Amino acid sequence: MKNKILAILRNLVPVFVLIAVLAPVMAFAQEAAADAAAAAEDGARDETFIDTLKQGGWVMWPLLFSSIALVWLVVDGFFRSAQRAMFPPMQVKAIRELFQAGDYRGVYEYCVKNRSSFSDVVRAGVVFLPDGKGMTEEAIFSEIMRVKNMFDTRISYLSVLGVCSPMIGLLGTVTGMKGAFSALSSSGAGDAGALAAHIGEVLVATATGLAVSIPAYLFYYFLRNIVATRIHDMQEVIVNLFRKMPYDKFQDVQIGDEEIYAAVPNWDPSAPALDENAEEAAPEESPAEA
Repeated sequence: MKNKILAILRNLVPVFVLIAVLAPVMAFAQEAAADAAAAAEDGARDETFIDTLKQGGWVMWPLLFSSIALVWLVVDGFFRSAQRAMFPPMQVKAIRELFQAGDYRGVYEYCVKNRSSFSDVVRAGVVFLPDGKGMTEEAIFSEIMRVKNMFDTRISYLSVLGVCSPMIGLLGTVTGMKGAFSALSSSGAGDAGALAAHIGEVLVATATGLAVSIPAYLFYYFLRNIVATRIHDMQEVIVNLFRKMPYDKFQDVQIGDEEIYAAVPNWDPSAPALDENAEEAAPEESPAEA
């Protein structure tokens, strides 16, 4: 129960961080709107965050959602790739003690109750101990690759943001330039206000796309290197655990309650014989058929 509560709290941390990031922005926007209203009454008006958002055009909305996704993915990535989340020192210590005591069923039960990337890999290796060294190493490698692919998939979305954000900004640049040329062709250089508004849309859209793309790429490579280091350290710990494992002592022993699907072929003489009494009786003929 305690582990479930901790897991729920760990998943909610990015939400709290996102709220903490957006709260000052919303407060600033409300304050700026109030200041703008007060300045409008005095005949003067300063540019606010909302004004800049409107000036960038419709592309500012997908860029705003991209920036929110950026914050979410970065915070979630740091929490998931932390050492206490991937292979907590307390779990490493407890599992080492169980290995030293030879309590491999206890190792399996501990890994089931205390889920983490480290415990999942150890559980997969312990389950395949009766199948020999080759199958055990294959199970450990397969589980490590599953953990790595899971992290790579989540982190790759930062790369997607890094690629798509400047493209969205460029789309805003193209639409803004189109509007600028339309204003220039319709009213000429005399309407400087309309021309300046479209040029401002171009600059804001381009700058916002780059502002989202640059940190997305930085955090993508940073988190990818962190995950690679963590997985290497975790693999080194697991290799030391299974070193000198007496595989011959695990023959005909089942560890854990993992279901085994491979059975003896039904054509083999040693296969369990079917119960002859279980054969279905032939249906009786009805009076009409007689």
